[in-house]
Amino acid sequence: MTHFVYILKSESTDKFYVGMSCNPNLRLTHHNSTEKGFTSRYRPWKLVWTKEFPSRKDAHKIEYSIKKWKSSKQIQKLIDGEILHPYSLKQNPSNEFATDD
Repeated sequence: MTHFVYILKSESTDKFYVGMSCNPNLRLTHHNSTEKGFTSRYRPWKLVWTKEFPSRKDAHKIEYSIKKWKSSKQIQKLIDGEILHPYSLKQNPSNEFATDD
């Protein structure tokens, strides 16, 4: 089953949220309606980036790597397509993401 890494951006602040799901649009609905947790404080959220991976393991690896960045500028560059993750992502000749094992 494929999994997605997704990035949400708060429409009320300049915050990002990085997550992983089989269905990013359903998760967006959840984040915009849940009453507890980080995402409830910065609603509404919009989905600004997704990338599909062939397995949960691959998606989790990338999600964790992006979360380690701790830099909204770096995340924005990923969203804008200006950078790839320097440690866990590489660009192959077809310009697609691949994971390093």
